[in-house]
This record gives sequence, C-alpha cells and structure tokens, in this order.
Amino acid sequence: MFNERAKATYIGMTNNLERRVIEHKQGLIPGNSKEKGTDKLAYYEHYKYVNNAIAREKALKEWNRVWKFRLIETVNPEWRDLAEDLNDRINWERKTEEFLAELERKKSEKYNKLKKV
Repeated sequence: MFNERAKATYIGMTNNLERRVIEHKQGLIPGNSKEKGTDKLAYYEHYKYVNNAIAREKALKEWNRVWKFRLIETVNPEWRDLAEDLNDRINWERKTEEFLAELERKKSEKYNKLKKV
C-alpha cells in the first residue's frame, strides 16, 4: 500500500486482500498506516502457505526504498491503485458496506455482553 505521492509505503501480509484494502481505504488501520494515508494498492503477491508469505513480508521489510520501488515498477510502472483493477471482480462499495455493517454488529454484540455483566 502507498499514499498519494508514494512518500510512505506499507508492507504487510493478510489472508484476505479484499478486507485489508477496505480497511486501508476506510482508514481503519490504526497507527502509522492511517497517519500516512497508505490507501492505494501498488503491488501484491499470493502465497499458498502462510509461512512463505510471512517470510517474504519480513524479507521485503528489510529492503531499502529503491529496491522496493523497483519491484513495484516491474508490474506497476505508473503506480496505479491496483485495487481499481480488482473492481471487475469485486464490488468494492457493496463489500465496504457489508464489512462496516459486520464491524458495527460485532461492536454491538461486545457492548451487549459487557452490559449484561
């Protein structure tokens, strides 16, 4: 993920790219990612095994900025938001609404449980 001018980048792994992109675009990721506004998908890789994904994430985090930018530019030289390309397969607006509704439902359930105690 990157911000508008690629002054900040974020590297992370997830088991659900769709959910993670929504979280970034809605500013739901607390901390540095939210503060820097890294809400555009520049590059992603898919791994069958989570241990391979974690190892790759750790390796990429050790790379310097130039190496990371070169990797991104091998598949995305214009630094477009690749999430827009995924729109053909995913209705992001509908998914975002569903995700936020689910988040509210979980908060409400948690509150109601605390209220009963």
